[in-house]
Formats: sequence, C-alpha cells, structure tokens
Amino acid sequence: MPSVAFYTLGCKVNFYDTEAIWQLFKNEGYEQVDFEQTADVYLINTCTVTNTGDKKSRQIIRRAIRRNPDAIIAVTGCYAQTSPAEILDIPGVDLVIGTQDREKIMPLIGQLQQQRLPINAVRNIMKTRDFEELDVPDFADRTRAFLKIQEGCNNFCTFCIIPWSRGLSRSRDPQSVVNQARQLVAAGYKEIVLTGIHTGGYGDDLENYRLSDLLWELDKVEGLERVRISSIEASQIDEKMLEVLKGSSKMCRHFHIPLQAGSNEVLKRMRRKYTIEEFEQKIKMIRDFMPDVAITTDIIVGFPGETDELFREGFEAIKRIGFSEMHVFPYSKRTGTPAARMEDQVDEEVKHARVHELIDLSETMQLAYAQNFIGQVLDIIPEKDEKGVSGEGYATGFSDNYLQVRFEAPGDLTGKVCRVKLTEAGVNTCEGQLVRILEDTPKALA
Repeated sequence: MPSVAFYTLGCKVNFYDTEAIWQLFKNEGYEQVDFEQTADVYLINTCTVTNTGDKKSRQIIRRAIRRNPDAIIAVTGCYAQTSPAEILDIPGVDLVIGTQDREKIMPLIGQLQQQRLPINAVRNIMKTRDFEELDVPDFADRTRAFLKIQEGCNNFCTFCIIPWSRGLSRSRDPQSVVNQARQLVAAGYKEIVLTGIHTGGYGDDLENYRLSDLLWELDKVEGLERVRISSIEASQIDEKMLEVLKGSSKMCRHFHIPLQAGSNEVLKRMRRKYTIEEFEQKIKMIRDFMPDVAITTDIIVGFPGETDELFREGFEAIKRIGFSEMHVFPYSKRTGTPAARMEDQVDEEVKHARVHELIDLSETMQLAYAQNFIGQVLDIIPEKDEKGVSGEGYATGFSDNYLQVRFEAPGDLTGKVCRVKLTEAGVNTCEGQLVRILEDTPKALA
C-alpha cells in the first residue's frame, strides 16, 4: 500500500485543506504515516503570512527530501501560491500547487510516477471566482468539526499578503455547506466551527444571501448542537446577524472579532475599515443582544508608526472595551506588503515590552470574564480525558462561550454534552463539577 505523510504550517484553514487533500489520497488507497517516517509521498502545506512562515516552510521541505530522497515531494498552500519558483529551486521538489486546483493532485502524482520532471501547477489566483469544493467528512481526534465555507479576502490591509496568496473572497454554495454539516452530524459531531480566510465575508459574492441566511439554514440541521464562527469583522455584524444570535439556540455565545489596534491613527495606517468608536459601538450592540457573550480578539503590537502615545491610547481603548481573551502578535514585516516599506518601524525590544503588557491585560480580562460564571451550570463538550494523580478521571472541554472547563468525570465523556457547574475561575482553565450527562437528547428537552 503506498504511503503519504503530511506537514501543515499556518492557520486552521490550512489544517482543513490538508484534511481534504488526505481524503483524495485515501480514496486512491494510500495509508497515512507520520511525517518523521519514510513515505512514498510527502505533502507540505505551507504558510506565507510572515517571512518566518516562508523560512519554516523551506526547512520542512528540505527535511522531507532528506528523509526519503526517492519520495515524491509535493508543496501546496500560501507560500506555494506566491513563490512557486523559489520552491522549485530547492533540489528534490517535484510538484508545486497553490491554493486552488487541489483536485488535480492525484493525477499529477500519477504523472510524476511515470516521469520524474518537476511540475509547477500554480496559476493566477486573482482570476479565480469559484469556491473549490473539498469535503472533509471526518477529523481525526477532534470533537469539534471545522467546516470551510469561504475562501480569499477583499480587504488588502497594509500588513497582509493573504489576498495575493488566497485570491478574492468567494463563498461556498449554501446547499453544499448544509449537506456537509449533515454529514458531520451523522459522523457524530455536535459542534461545527465555520471557518474561512475571511469567514464573515461569506455571501459577498452571492446574490441576496448573507452569512445570517446560512446560519438560519444550519439552525435547522437535526442533531447539531452548536455552531461557532471562527472569526468575523465588526462591520459584518448587523441587525440580521444579531437576530440569528438571539433566535437560534445553536449559535455559540462567542465571537472572535479582530481589532488589530486600539488607536484610529494606527487603524488607518493598517487600512482597517472602521474607527475605534465604530468598533466599540458594535461590541455594545452585541452585548445588548447577548449579555453573556465572550468576545475575543487579535491585536498587532508595534505596527510602523505606533508611538508610545498611540500605544497608550490603544491600551486604554482595549481596556475600556474589555475582551474575554486577546491573541497578541508583535508586528512582523512581510516582504511585498505596504507596511514593510513604511518608514517608522518600531524597535523589536519596544514591541516585546508592549506584547507583554497586553498579555498581562488579557489574562486579567480573561479571569474577570470567567468569574462572572462561578456557580452557573454550563454545557461542556469534553475534548480530552486525563487521569489525576490518584487515578480519578478528568475531562476538559469548552462551553459555548469559550470557557475551558476541567471537571472530574466517571469515564470517557469525549464528545458528549455534559452539564457542568463552574466552581473556580482560572485564566486558561476553569474548574467545574459534573451535574449530569446529556445523552443524545435534543436541546429543547434537555
């Protein structure tokens, strides 16, 4: 039986794409082996979001070539899309395919088995207008299923290369999304995370159909307990969206809304399409609709031109808005983007100090948010089980509002919906007490 090994760098969308590519190999009778083992085919799914992403991608490609010089080495993903020639310059690479045409991988591998001549299968992504249908009916070792509904981005923020590596925004056919959701529920998944490069942009290229319409369709899927949106822009949350949140019991009380900077001047330089005031207004609207909602965000620190004064201003705004968690990144130059060419780059040490300051703030806010739920009973879907020191079992999983809760469990509860009372708040993990296990009861009866 021929074997294939995968290595995925970068974001959740890449992990989804790798799973989809694995299905193609599986259908052709391949077995999957660990990347550190000898395989007939190595497929590296690359990332290009930072210069470091490129470098790491090249290191992994070379590692595969050393592992088995006779293997077919295939490279896909964002770095493959933006720099195919750079990758083909690495001796030993056989196939470069970008962020589209993945269904051609198997025929191309077949061609390489006949004749070993390197193939560059990358074409202009900016001309692509259709969503590439790649199904993933199952995820190894996961209780949450990811469902990719959108590809590409129209925003062209000054720090980001992604529109050039993923193309413009295109949405998956609504019926196809619903069919795949049903498939995932049939495979035993209770929670689906909708994902994409710019997930909230779903419907931008469809006639009179928005993300809120899709959510109502998913609300009707029998047996699906939870729908979570991986990320959405503040501007994409409108009245219609809020109505779904209020009206559907399946929508998670959790939004990941990237802010990126807390100062209007920096936001403008980043070419983000909102002011801090507009962002704050949107968050207030969401909280009015959904008082217990968890709002997490991304912040880039030390963007070119961010003075101490602007950082302070941003820090105060972030504190005022209040998040339940923040992902904080130091600004990293990406060759080919306008921000990399900006004059007033911020010193690395200054960035480092600011990152730490924001991480401390994030932890304070995380704890404060979790403390609101002490004594409340939450629905947790355990993702992993572990044994305590004295042999008792513990389960850990997430509530719909994204609190990670660990509690004592009588056996393996992975993937089951458990009612758990929160007893102690923590920064990353809270402690809880199992109240009862809901067998496959519909939510209305539970």
